[in-house]
Amino acid sequence: MRHQSKKITLDRKTAGRRSLLANLAESLIIYGKIKTTKAKAKAVRSLVEKLVTVAGKNNLTARRQISKTLYTENAVKKMMEVYGPKYKEIKGGYTRITALKNRKGDGAEEAVVEFI
Repeated sequence: MRHQSKKITLDRKTAGRRSLLANLAESLIIYGKIKTTKAKAKAVRSLVEKLVTVAGKNNLTARRQISKTLYTENAVKKMMEVYGPKYKEIKGGYTRITALKNRKGDGAEEAVVEFI
């Protein structure tokens, strides 16, 4: 039975899903705002919010945990120096998803993910 099985797979295998979410998270961290499909937006939001919570601790262990997920040092640095201290006092809800119109080519629901 599949009771309480809420893993978002995005119709990909584990490795492809991990790299997709890491790339989306990096783009969101570096640029502050990304435009993607609604399903990917919901999936990347949970990953980024966990990373921001870890970055709030602002120690070496937190930096290493974040660098396990993100690829570039620029994203890790921005997470630790900008978003960690900014959202340290807040307990969650660091991002906002705004729905857009459907994409013209395939009709996919699009959304914008941004930091609040």
